[in-house]
Amino acid sequence: MTHYIVVGAGQAGQSIVTTLRGQGFEGQITLIGEESAIPYQRPPLSKAYLLGDMELDRLYLRPTQYYVDENIDLRISALVTGIDAAAKTITLETGGNVETLHYDALALTTGSAARRLPAAIGGDLDGVYTMRSLADADAVAPEFVAGKSVLIVGGGYIGLEAAAVAAKKGLKVTLVEMSDRILQRVASRETSDYFRTLHESHGVIIREGVGLNRLTGETRVTGAELSDGSTLDVDFVIVGVGIVPGTALAEAAGIAVDNGIKTDLFARTSDPSIYAAGDCASYPQNGVQVRLESVGNAIDQGAIVAKNMLGQNVEYTPKPWFWSDQYDVKLQIAGLSIGHDQVVVRDGAGMRSHWYYKDGKLIAIDAMGDTRGYMVAKRLIESGKTADTMVVADPNADLKALLKV
Repeated sequence: MTHYIVVGAGQAGQSIVTTLRGQGFEGQITLIGEESAIPYQRPPLSKAYLLGDMELDRLYLRPTQYYVDENIDLRISALVTGIDAAAKTITLETGGNVETLHYDALALTTGSAARRLPAAIGGDLDGVYTMRSLADADAVAPEFVAGKSVLIVGGGYIGLEAAAVAAKKGLKVTLVEMSDRILQRVASRETSDYFRTLHESHGVIIREGVGLNRLTGETRVTGAELSDGSTLDVDFVIVGVGIVPGTALAEAAGIAVDNGIKTDLFARTSDPSIYAAGDCASYPQNGVQVRLESVGNAIDQGAIVAKNMLGQNVEYTPKPWFWSDQYDVKLQIAGLSIGHDQVVVRDGAGMRSHWYYKDGKLIAIDAMGDTRGYMVAKRLIESGKTADTMVVADPNADLKALLKV
C-alpha cells in the first residue's frame, strides 16, 4: 500500500493530510508531531488563548476522532531523527522506542522555532519566555498578574500582541525595538504610527531605536540594561525577535536549503520524493527563494503538496494574507508591501486602511477595522488589478465599483 509520511503536525501538515483524504487518497498516511498536543492553531496563542478567551479544545484543528475516522496514523510526542533518502525511510523515536518507517513520498512541514536570547546576556534566566508553542503559552500564562512589570523584546506582531494582552490584564508593559520603529520589517511607517499610538493609549511604553544589552538576576530575571544606558526592573520578559526555519532534518539528509528548505514551483525539494511546506519552506519568486510565515501560506502550500503527491503537478501560486488582533482592533493584511513606493490612506469612522502601490499598481493592504476595504483590495490584488487612488482615499466612495473596472 502506498505510504505518505508528513513530518510536522502543524497547520501545513494538517492541510496536507486533510487534502489527501479530500482528494480521495486511500493509502496509508502517517502524520508525525514532536509536541504532545494534537495539531492546533498557533495564532490564538498570543491573543485569545493567552487572554483566557479561548479554551484548549477550540485550538485544535480537528478533534482526535477525526484522525481515527479518516484512518490517519497520528504520532504525537514523536521525533524523527533521520531521513535516508536513498532507502526512502525515516527513523522515528517515540517514548524511547526506535523504528524505521518506509515512505513512497515524504513531506517536511517542520515549521520554525522562536529565536532565543543568548545565555551570555541572560537569555537562560528563569522568567524569560518566547511565544511560539502551546507549551510556551501555558508556561507564561501564570505570569500575567495585574501590577507586574513585563519587558517585551521585539516590536513585531508577536511582541505587540503579547503587549496588548499584558496591558489588558493590567500589567506594566515596556516594549523595546532596536529598529527605528515597530513593524519596520513588515509594514509602512503609517501602520507603525497607527499601532504605536494604539498601544500608548493603553499605557504601553514603547522605546524604539533601543536594544537590550543584557538581562540581570541571579537565577531569575529581575532587571534589564538597555542600549541607551537605562535600566529597568522587570518581573518577567517575553522575547519576540523572529523565528528560525526548521531545516536541520533536511540538511542532515542532504536536501538543499536556501532561506528554508528549498522547493521548486511544485513544492518539491531537491529530492523528487520529498516535499516541503509552511514556515520551513522557501519557493522561487523573481529569481530568489521566498519564505512566508503565515497560516494562509501553510494551508495553501500544504494543499499543493498533497495534490502533487497525487501526481497532479500543480504550481504553487501564493496569495499572501495575514491578520493580527490587538485590543479591539483587527488588522487584516493582503499581499506583500515589499518595495512599495506609494501609500494611500483611507480613513473613516472607526476604520483605517493603508493601500500600498508600486509603479502605480496595487500590491498590498493593511486594514484596521476596514473589512470592506480589505475584501475589495484582496480580490483586486489576487486578480492582478489595481485601484484608483482617488477612490481609495475617499472613505465615502463605493469600493465595490473598483471590482467592475
